[in-house]
Amino acid sequence: MKKVLILGLSKSGISAAVCAKKKGYDVFLTEGKTPREEFLPKIDELKSMGIKVEIEGHTDGFIEGADFAVTSPGIPPKSEIFQKLKSKNIPIISEIEFAYSNTDIPFIVITGTNGKTTTTALVSHILSAKYDAPVCGNIGFPPSDLIDGKHDFLVCEVSSYQAQMTEKFKAKIACWTNFTPDHIDWHGGLENYFKAKAKLFTGSQAPEYSVLNANDLRLKEFAKELKNVVMFDDDKDCYIKDKSIFYRGEEIIKLSECPLLGHHNHQNIMCGIVISKLLGMETEVIKERIMSFKAPEHRLEKVRELDGITFYNDSKATNPEASIVAIDSFNDVDVALILGGRDKNTDLKEMCSSINKHIKTVLLIGEATDRFEENLIKNGFSNIIKEESMEKAIDKAISLKPDVVLLSPACASFDMFKSYEHRGDVFKEYVLSK
Repeated sequence: MKKVLILGLSKSGISAAVCAKKKGYDVFLTEGKTPREEFLPKIDELKSMGIKVEIEGHTDGFIEGADFAVTSPGIPPKSEIFQKLKSKNIPIISEIEFAYSNTDIPFIVITGTNGKTTTTALVSHILSAKYDAPVCGNIGFPPSDLIDGKHDFLVCEVSSYQAQMTEKFKAKIACWTNFTPDHIDWHGGLENYFKAKAKLFTGSQAPEYSVLNANDLRLKEFAKELKNVVMFDDDKDCYIKDKSIFYRGEEIIKLSECPLLGHHNHQNIMCGIVISKLLGMETEVIKERIMSFKAPEHRLEKVRELDGITFYNDSKATNPEASIVAIDSFNDVDVALILGGRDKNTDLKEMCSSINKHIKTVLLIGEATDRFEENLIKNGFSNIIKEESMEKAIDKAISLKPDVVLLSPACASFDMFKSYEHRGDVFKEYVLSK
């Protein structure tokens, strides 16, 4: 019986452990830290299945003799446990790779710095008119939970962390939405971040079709290295013309009929159109499914209208590039932008330029306040208000009577909130209480 070591008492780790046990492996799950409270009840459940579990450390007894390890996405390659496993020549793979190796269900993969969650949800929504194609990966269920089901496809959001830890994973269709700097510390540099995602498109892992963003110069250049490439936001495959989206000459949907705001969301829609067309779906069905789609929470999500003010929750914008696409979605309206949180220390020049073009007032909160204020002033924007809390920022924004109040923080959330979801929920709950 092969021994598998599961790294991390997490959602994906638990899923991989249960899946591995069902497949007949001898399963050892090791968690180096104190587990999150939500996962504590799972320990006895796993043990009752015959899975060995240890927490708050990785002991040699657990590691010794493992044939391979399955890692959770949050464990960095420079971690002590990774180095220990490498010294013992124990291969390490992602949960996504483990699921793929144990099923014949084709994977539709969505990756990218921004937009991948919305695109993943949209692709699943469109395909579900004809196929059984649930979302998995970074959203929905870990794929290990789904591989024994009767699904036509698994529509999988894949992060750079997960992509880096694959060797044999091969998607039917892989889509790369965009590439901008993020997770640089985790990967040890921008090029390593790019190479992690590029693994899904090259060599023995090359998919049947690659779908790439022609408006991203790095991806447009990368596309020259690939076979069976379909581009979107170009002038040939899938593009915008006369305020409609076309696929290879055929009008699919008018922009005015799209439920999602902004060019970045129109790019997400183009991804969905390309993938669904490659899988043989009819234009009228694609159009109907796009029109019935609702954006996932915390991604330029319309919360409500109140006294002439429209509130948008874009809490998922945890880096400046993500905030730029939200900021650029508004033209010729008075926008009050709530910005700030835990600083990722990325360059702010482009975001400041977008703010100058589209935003009337910036309300700063969180640890990044001083650096953001300094950069905004240096780049010619001075209508800045500093507040101590989300609630005070919302109250102040309402008092200004703008057309739009936009939460798009450009920062991580962990200075004031448990997660970007928690931050978005606080924003929504307070706005809805008005």
